[in-house]
Amino acid sequence: MSPFATPPAPGAWAQLHDRLRGPRVFRKNVREVGPDARAGGLVAVRDGDGEHLGWALFHPHSQIALRLLSRTEEAPGPEALAARAQAAAQRRLTDPSIPDEVCRVIHGEADGFPGLLVDRYGPILAAEAHSLGSVQLFRSIIPALHEALGTEHFQIVFDERSARAEGERPGTKRSDGAPPFLRIEEGGVRYELDFARGHKTGFFCDQRENRAAFAALAAGKRVLDVCSYTGGFALSAAFGGAEEVLAVDLDEDAIAQGKRNANLNGAAVARRTKFVHADAFSYLRQLQRNEREFDLIVVDPPKFVPNRRAWDEGIARYHDINKLAIPLLAPGGNYLTCSCSGLVSALDLQETVRRSARLAPLQILRKTGAGPDHPVALDFPEGEYLKALWLRDTRARAASAEQP
Repeated sequence: MSPFATPPAPGAWAQLHDRLRGPRVFRKNVREVGPDARAGGLVAVRDGDGEHLGWALFHPHSQIALRLLSRTEEAPGPEALAARAQAAAQRRLTDPSIPDEVCRVIHGEADGFPGLLVDRYGPILAAEAHSLGSVQLFRSIIPALHEALGTEHFQIVFDERSARAEGERPGTKRSDGAPPFLRIEEGGVRYELDFARGHKTGFFCDQRENRAAFAALAAGKRVLDVCSYTGGFALSAAFGGAEEVLAVDLDEDAIAQGKRNANLNGAAVARRTKFVHADAFSYLRQLQRNEREFDLIVVDPPKFVPNRRAWDEGIARYHDINKLAIPLLAPGGNYLTCSCSGLVSALDLQETVRRSARLAPLQILRKTGAGPDHPVALDFPEGEYLKALWLRDTRARAASAEQP
């Protein structure tokens, strides 16, 4: 039975101090809640004057106390949520730029499902919930998504950080018979997903277009992939004809999976790709001491700024990792640096990299982000979490020794 099948009790409401400014309301902006408001459940949202604004997922212990689900007079029931989910799936299926088999089908607030991310990997729906209410949402729409997409299995992860923020218990739930491993293909490159050990939903399909553009630059190049995870950029570059690829990550399981992924793509790709289990910061220093240079570099670290309290430390880490990687860029080389922190804007990233580069002769080629299966709600700019800054070194390349 859907957790939204029963209408909320009359006392399930929350009143704000003033007005609604976006799809998320922090606890400090909630004046009062009704006696029937329950963690993970729906509440009617009222402004400071008592006027009805819509319906939201509520949690009394989270800093994000309310996640807006609907601006309607009536509470959204299972039929409305199912229709919303199927509409989101159809938008992906009818967009020719989005691959059907590997893509995001629910992107949180932008698709009307706050705190819920759902990726489709062939027959599997892999979900990540950022709140107890988001877990409930996913439970409600699984049948609708299966019907729209023809999928058979699901996995949902309520990770430790999100659960701890609400005082709840983290966990993972999988459908009966869901395979623990799955092989997928992107741009001709084969990957194996390990749903038990993988991060997030098992793969980062948000970097799909960026991996393709990176691979297009790789032929004959020496490539460095910093924070490589299971080898998305590294293997794309090797498949694109890179001369040699060095991939570095601190996650031992990810490195092991990256090596298996390399072998999936044949002996030539595996031979040109080296995976190193190391701390990126210390390893970049070692590469500098060894006077290594690379023609093509990508720096794609984890979320260094998960919340506002971590801003100063996180920005410092973005600064340091780019400061260490930029000197490794060969004259005329290309450099891609990314941030997946929603609180860090594209301008924040650019300014941080500017300070990291110091006097390095770099020019900005373009700025990109996630693909069209990751839309952004107009009133929730934080949803545009992925920023990618493409740079080029303007120094002339050294003439080849083979040239007369």
